[in-house]
Amino acid sequence: MRDERTVARPAVVAVLLLLAATGFVLLLFLVRGEWGPLRRLDQAVADGLNGAVAGHGVLVRALRVVTDLGGSPALAWVTSVGVAWLLLRRQVRAALYVVAAAVGAWILISLVKALVGRLRPVVEEPLGTPSGLSFPSGHALSSLVSYGVLLLVFLPVMNGRVRRVATAVAVVLVVLVGFTRIALGLHYLSDVVAGWLLGAVWLAVTAVAFRHWPRERLWGHPLPQAAEGGAVERSRVPSALPVLGSARELRPVPERHAHVLPRPLVAGTELLVAWLLIAGALYGLGVLVEDAGAGSGPPGWDRAVVRDLVDVRTPWLNHVSEGLRILGGAPGIIAAVAIVAPLSVAVTRSWRPLALLALGLVGQITLFLVTVALVARARPDVPHLTGDLPPTASFPSGHVTATLTLTVCTAIIVFRATGRMWWRLTCVVLSVLITAAVAVERLYAGAHYPSDVLAALLLAGPWTAACWWATRPAPEDRAREQATLNPAEHELEHE
Repeated sequence: MRDERTVARPAVVAVLLLLAATGFVLLLFLVRGEWGPLRRLDQAVADGLNGAVAGHGVLVRALRVVTDLGGSPALAWVTSVGVAWLLLRRQVRAALYVVAAAVGAWILISLVKALVGRLRPVVEEPLGTPSGLSFPSGHALSSLVSYGVLLLVFLPVMNGRVRRVATAVAVVLVVLVGFTRIALGLHYLSDVVAGWLLGAVWLAVTAVAFRHWPRERLWGHPLPQAAEGGAVERSRVPSALPVLGSARELRPVPERHAHVLPRPLVAGTELLVAWLLIAGALYGLGVLVEDAGAGSGPPGWDRAVVRDLVDVRTPWLNHVSEGLRILGGAPGIIAAVAIVAPLSVAVTRSWRPLALLALGLVGQITLFLVTVALVARARPDVPHLTGDLPPTASFPSGHVTATLTLTVCTAIIVFRATGRMWWRLTCVVLSVLITAAVAVERLYAGAHYPSDVLAALLLAGPWTAACWWATRPAPEDRAREQATLNPAEHELEHE
């Protein structure tokens, strides 16, 4: 019975692949020939969905968030982090597969769009900003390929239940992305279906090609033994699916790993005490600087620095300021965490970096919110470069606090992961430079006083140190974590 299933499953996949390819070719010819029934169906679906969601602000915003998950920035992050993870784990073949599938999908979209030349839908109330041609949907095709290729690569590390959940999440996400493209008036139904069909064909073809690529050589050159992926747990993966990675190498942390917090109660108490001490110190400093100047206002040096920086504004510096504002704001911090968090796990093979980042960022946010609510210091009375500022008060600077916490946590992770001095020195220098640049930008933009920036340093520095202390590995855990590093990383630790 098992042998029959082994033979039947690839046959079923081949039939599905043939049906998908046939369906796409049929749609291509019907769209290119402007077949009337299909054109009327497309327009009716586009008008119906667009009319149903137009006027519902919350729903439209939700649709835009979902559709962005199939856009170039989100998919570039997903694939880049995936490739970096694979390379850090020396899974060269799997990394090449992800790159080839993603880049090939982008080229395929461009070629087919140029071949068909279909214009975007015309609906009563467009809810997005279309660019380029319509057939097939790039979001639909790219999301299926990008999420699908990573799902295939990481299949060996999943058990049956996790695999089913991950597959369901990926399928639902791809379907929702396609739905949003129609509801926002950016694509016809046939565009989205064609994107799915062509994406499925491309994903299957590339997967089969890389599955049969010689494992011991790459473009005529021998691969390192670790890069081949090692022993693959094929029994855990359906035989019809390609296995491109090693379960042992792709598993985020070993099945038996060191405790993230070996003494959680003690660590929690230490962090609580540190949080209360820092909050009290910040509140006292805020009250002090608020009444330190003439007329119970900010100190004269505080106001003088901000006013002097307003006088040196130039268009070029304003552009630089805008970039630094994004870097230190929520978008930049979230994007950086989305890169640092998974790659730190890939390097250290431990959940400890995630605990450090989570405690550091959550703690600094709560300290910041409590402090601004208690002190409620007004923003500097100068023209603000960014127009409307966030509703939070001026003391302390949230941008500087978040930036310093993230960069110092990253430096701690690097210090724990490697013994190479130039890596450590680079992280320290970058932490200082990035934090200093964000701090100067907040002063230049007229959003904060210098004392607000100093308060941010007082918040982030001690709190990050407390998080480092609470998450430090015990001696026996440190030895166990070192034993899980791959040989290259283990050598770095002893240089």
